Amino acid sequence: MHNQMTVGKYRVIDLSLFAVILIVFESVLVRAATQWFPKEAWTVSAVAAITGIVMVRWGLWAALHAALGGIVFVLTSRGTPAQFVIYGIGNLAGMAVWPLVKRWGWQSLKGNPLRIIVFGGLLLLAMQAGRGLLSLAFGASLNAAVGFITTDAISYLFTIVILWIMSRLDGMLEDQKHYLKRLNEQQA
Repeated sequence: MHNQMTVGKYRVIDLSLFAVILIVFESVLVRAATQWFPKEAWTVSAVAAITGIVMVRWGLWAALHAALGGIVFVLTSRGTPAQFVIYGIGNLAGMAVWPLVKRWGWQSLKGNPLRIIVFGGLLLLAMQAGRGLLSLAFGASLNAAVGFITTDAISYLFTIVILWIMSRLDGMLEDQKHYLKRLNEQQA
């Protein structure tokens, strides 16, 4: 008897795997930065890269990973209650990039470094803007709000490189419903 997994079950497994990857990588990156480089005015984060991958694969389900990434960052860095809101909700501003991805189509990212740069850069910039605006609402100075952009410069490069690598791997930076349909057609 041929037993196939439903798309819904596959999505839950896929989203869960990317959530675990996000938790592990973000925890390690934040811990390394705070332990080894505590006085440096920069951070590196995997949140935008993983959120971008999930966005291409599953659309707005990526909001879960954006928020989760903010929560993991705050937990790992032992942040304040206000930071849970700033990072958890602020990262959701990255979802503003979804209409661009829909308009372009996921296929346009494959083999197109310029689109990867624009997509990854806008995604991270939107997340930083969301965090910056929320920090202003919590009483931070304008300099502190702008700091979200300047201290995350390495994350731009990290995000773009990860997205570029994933775009080169079959099925990784692809709408998963399309991917499953394509696999099914290849097996038929």
